[in-house]
Amino acid sequence: EYIAMLDEPRRSEIWQLHELILATAPGLKISMWSVGIGYGSYHYHYASGREGDWPPLALSSRKQYIALYASCVNDNGEYIAEKYKWDLPKADIGKSCIRFKHLTDVDLEIIKKIIIESATRDGKTYDGTKKPGSD
Repeated sequence: EYIAMLDEPRRSEIWQLHELILATAPGLKISMWSVGIGYGSYHYHYASGREGDWPPLALSSRKQYIALYASCVNDNGEYIAEKYKWDLPKADIGKSCIRFKHLTDVDLEIIKKIIIESATRDGKTYDGTKKPGSD
């Protein structure tokens, strides 16, 4: 429903990214979050005592751009989105968000790598299955 409400060409671009996420990390449960479509869920707990649940991946259509939210850090403690900053020169990249105007502005092979890293911890996806591509 979320994607269907979008105008073209954004609807097609978000749909293509949604399909790429589903194909790359098929075990992640889809749900709506405040940021948009969430894929999977994990529970976080900060040393300050703050805790909650959040999706390791999320996709959102914003007024001026498409946003792909990647889980903050990988198993090595690196911010996933920042790690690929130089591979996505037309995107605006923060610690956990990749923003771009059009799907043609990003390399989908790099986006697949980001999806896999964001969807996994310790070699397993957030649904407990084996990491995609680790056969």
